[in-house]
This record gives sequence, C-alpha cells and structure tokens, in this order.
Amino acid sequence: MHPAPSVIIFTILSGLGFGLFFWLGLGMPDVSGGTAFAFFFIAYTLSCVGLIASTFHLPNKKNAIYAFSQWRTSWLSREGIVAVVTLFTFALIAIPRIFLGAEMVFTGVLGSFFAFVTVITTGMIYTQMKTIPRWRQPMTPVMYMLHALGGGALLAGESKIAGWLLLALSLVLLVMWRVGDQHAAARGTTADATGLAHLGEVRMLESGHTARNYVVDEMVYRIGRKHAAKLRVIALALAGVLPAAILLLTPPGHVTAFLALALHLPGIVIGRWLFFAEAEHVVGLYHGK
Repeated sequence: MHPAPSVIIFTILSGLGFGLFFWLGLGMPDVSGGTAFAFFFIAYTLSCVGLIASTFHLPNKKNAIYAFSQWRTSWLSREGIVAVVTLFTFALIAIPRIFLGAEMVFTGVLGSFFAFVTVITTGMIYTQMKTIPRWRQPMTPVMYMLHALGGGALLAGESKIAGWLLLALSLVLLVMWRVGDQHAAARGTTADATGLAHLGEVRMLESGHTARNYVVDEMVYRIGRKHAAKLRVIALALAGVLPAAILLLTPPGHVTAFLALALHLPGIVIGRWLFFAEAEHVVGLYHGK
C-alpha cells in the first residue's frame, strides 16, 4: 500500500501518547503538581495530534464523524470510541493529581486499561484485513502494543521497563516479518485471482485502466526486496536493539534516556513506513503485480 504520511503520523504519535497514558495511570512516574501537568500535557498532545492526523487522509474531513457509528463491525470505530473514553477518563485522573496532589487508584487503573485497549484496537484495524495477507497475523497487534508501551515507558522515564519492552519488540518484529513474508508468498498469482489457474499460466494482456486511478495509487505500491531488507535492519536496530542495549546495559539517567529516545523515534518512523510499503494488497494481482 502507499505509505500515507498522515497514517504514519497517526499510528506513531497516538501510540506514544496512549502508551504514556498507560504508565501515568499506574502512577509511573509518581508525580504531582507542575511535573504531572507536563507529563499529561505531552500525553494529550501526542494522542490528540495523532488522532487529528488520521483525518488528513480523508478527502472529506466531515466523514470522520461516521467512524463512531459502526462500532458493531468496525475496529476503526471501536478505536475512536475507546480513544475518546480514554481521554475523558484521564482528565479525571490528571485534574486531582495536578491540583490536589491526590491519587485516584481505581480511576488510574481503569484509565490504563482503556489506553491499552485503544492501542490494541489500532493494531486490530490492520490485523483483520483479509485483503492484505502480510498484516493478517497475531504479531501485528502485539507489535503495536509493544511500540506503544515501550515508547511510553521511555517517555515516562521508566528506563529498565522500556529496555525490556523494546527488546521484546525486536523479537516480535523479526517474527512478524518472517510470518508476513510467508503469507505474502502464499497469496497467489494473477491466475489464482482470476480463477483461471486450471488453464495454466495466466498473464495480463493489458492494464485494466488507461490512466492513474485511486486503487492503483493507494493499493498497488512496490518496494524492492534489497531496499526492504536494508530498511528492516535499520528499523530493527534503531527502534529496538540499540535503545534496549543502552537502557539495559548502562546506568539510568537523563542522557541515557535521551539517547535511547533519539534512536527509537527514527526507528519507529522507518519501521512504520515499511509496514505500509510492504503491504501487498491482493487487488494488485488483477494488475499483474
């Protein structure tokens, strides 16, 4: 698929924001007053900017409101509803913690639960898509969850926890890429897509369109295997392995956390771009791809 910048921004920023919310709900870090305000401000900014960015991909921005009406069948709708509930719940957590120095334990745990569910629903949006075999696997929501919780722990200053989560993310990325490659290879050929495999080799006589169109622009995007392999190594190193090594093998501190975050962020961007760029939509089989 075409890696739309708006969707990349949405998944990265909202993941980090709700990941930070998860730890704040559990009292990690245990802050109040102005310091708590700063942490909640960062979490709200990342989450809200990410959610707003998700609407940039819509030709008609007014259609975003309909995302809340299909919750019975749509993971996108469920994500929107749970995200709003999470933001509202954390308002009830943030206000007393900032202005009263009070801790509402039950509300905090509930908020963390909603933040966790929000991230899982984001991952499920892609996992449930039968038209993209590479995404349809259990590791997809796990990857989104570890990205959010690992990055959130890093922002919360929980260095050791972040290190272990990013190390787990590295392993999940390796498994996800391997399984994804197997699913993509098994998606079939043009002969399978047209139902003419019993006739032998089938090839496209000519393109099914005479000009650029939405389906081809958005769904048929190709990246060379050599480039994909290089980007995987870079994403794995920057997003998971190197930050995890720094966090787990060095004493915790602001410099260590900043260096790990400086490596992790570009790693996320590269990995998320690759997540979409490598997604071979089955409609490409009808175009000889």
